[in-house]
Amino acid sequence: MNNQILWAFTVSLAGFLFGFDTVVISGANLPIKELWDTTPLFHGLFIMSMALWGTVVGSLFGGIPTQRIGRKNTLIFIGILYFISAIGSGIATDPYMFSFYRFIGGLGVGASTVAGPAYISEISTAKNRGKLVALYQFNLVLGILIAFISNYLLEGFDGNNDWRWMIGVEALPAALYTIAVLKIPKSPRWLISAKNDIKGAKEILIKMGEDNPDKELQEIIESEEQSISKKPFLRKYRKPLSLAFFIALFNQLSGINFVLYYAPEIFNLAGLGSKDSLFNSISIGGINLIFTFVGLYFIDKSGRRQLLIIGSIGYIISLSMIAFSFYANLGTTTLVVSMMAFIASHAVGQGTIIWVFIAEIFPNHVRATGTAFGTGTHWIFAALITLLGPLIINVFKVNPWPIFAIFAVMMIFQLFFALFIMPETKGESLEDIQKKLGI
Repeated sequence: MNNQILWAFTVSLAGFLFGFDTVVISGANLPIKELWDTTPLFHGLFIMSMALWGTVVGSLFGGIPTQRIGRKNTLIFIGILYFISAIGSGIATDPYMFSFYRFIGGLGVGASTVAGPAYISEISTAKNRGKLVALYQFNLVLGILIAFISNYLLEGFDGNNDWRWMIGVEALPAALYTIAVLKIPKSPRWLISAKNDIKGAKEILIKMGEDNPDKELQEIIESEEQSISKKPFLRKYRKPLSLAFFIALFNQLSGINFVLYYAPEIFNLAGLGSKDSLFNSISIGGINLIFTFVGLYFIDKSGRRQLLIIGSIGYIISLSMIAFSFYANLGTTTLVVSMMAFIASHAVGQGTIIWVFIAEIFPNHVRATGTAFGTGTHWIFAALITLLGPLIINVFKVNPWPIFAIFAVMMIFQLFFALFIMPETKGESLEDIQKKLGI
C-alpha cells in the first residue's frame, strides 16, 4: 500500500465514525421514546436531531481549526469528540444529558466533513483524487452498515439497556481512529498556504510519490499567488460557493437522511415488526456499501457529473415507486425493493461525489472555508429534515406517500442541475480546476 492510499484510508476512518454515529440512533430511537415518554416535537428536536445540530455547528465552524491549526490536528481532535460522545450518550440518565453528548458527537461529524475530504484531496493526484476522497464515503457507508448490524445484534442483549450498548460501542473505533491519525503527515498544500513551509511541503510531495515534486510545488505556489485577491470573498468565489450550495441542498432534498434515520419506523408503518424492521435496515446498509463500490470504480472514469445524472434518474424512479407502494398499498416486498433501489441510486450518485466535489472546487487557502460552507448547507437541511421527521411521520402515519412524492419532484430539479450547470472535474489537478472555474 503506497503512502497516499495509507494516509487517505486512515483519514477516511473519520467517515466510518461519521456513518456509525449518524445512524446508530435509529436502533435507539423507539426504546428512548418509550423510556423517557417524549412528545414528537421534543423527540425530534432533542433526541433525534441534536447530533445534527452539533454537526451544523461543527461543519460551519470546522473550517476555522482546519485552516488555523491544520487538517491533521483537527482530525485528531475530532476523534476525541467521538469518544467522549459515545461514552457520555451511553451512560446518560435523562434526555437532556443524552442530547448534550449527542451534540458533542455531532461537532465531530461536522468538522470531519470539512477536514477529512480537504486533507485527502490535498494529498492526492489528479488521476486518483476521486477514488481516494470517495474512500471517506466508502467508510461512511461501512459505518452505517456496521451500525445497523450492531443494533440488530444488540437487540435483546441487555433488556431495557440495549440502546446504551448500541450507542456506547462507538467508543472503541473512535479510540483506534484517534491513535491511527497521529501517524499521518500534514497536508503539503496547507503547509504552503498557511505556513509557507516550502521545504516541508516538498518532503511530503516526495513521500506521496509525485513524479515531479519540484514542478508540482511550483504549480501550487503559483496557484496560491494567483488566487489571492482583494475582491470580497462572496464575490470572488460565488461560482464554487453556488455549486457547493446546490450539491449539498439536493443531497438532503433526496430524503436520504430521513430514510437512514427513520428506516425502522418507516418499515413499521408498512407492517413489519421491530426485529424485521432492524433486519431490513441492515439490507439498506448492505446495498449502500455495494453500490458505493460501483461509484468508487466509476468516479475517476465516468466522472462526477455523469454519476450525478445516473443517480438522479435512479432517485426519481425509486422515490416514485416508494410513494406509489404506500399510496396503492402494494405490500412490503415492493416497498423494500424500491427502498433498496433508492439507496443504490444515492450510493452511485450523490453519496459518492458530494464530498469529492465540494473539496476540489475551492483554492487551497480557502478550501477549509469553502468546504465548511458546503457541508454546513448539507447539515442544516439534514438537521431540519430530521427535526421534522417525527412530526411528518405522525401526520402521515396512515399513509406517508406524499413525503416520498415530494422528494421525487426535488430530484427532477437535481437532474436539471447536473445536466446544465454542474462542471466536470475528473482528471484535473486542483490548480487546473481553479483555472477552469475562473478563480
